[in-house]
Amino acid sequence: MSERDVEKDYSVSEFAAKLRRLADALEAGKPFRIQVAGERFTVPAGARISVEHERGEDEEEVEFQLTWALADADQGPEQDAEV
Repeated sequence: MSERDVEKDYSVSEFAAKLRRLADALEAGKPFRIQVAGERFTVPAGARISVEHERGEDEEEVEFQLTWALADADQGPEQDAEV
């Protein structure tokens, strides 16, 4: 599997809908299947969740991150979402 770093912009309503679906899967303890820029993958139920805040001279950034080992992503998909 090759390395990848993709970022995509969304409207507020699209982003909120994706976060709701992800939050529902996380609260239910289920994996979440999602597609980002044409590649579909599974976020496992046990993914590590963190929030990152960065501040520069001209802007601030908040990132919601889910991190997991590739071996953990072999869980079956529960929900699909296009990102």
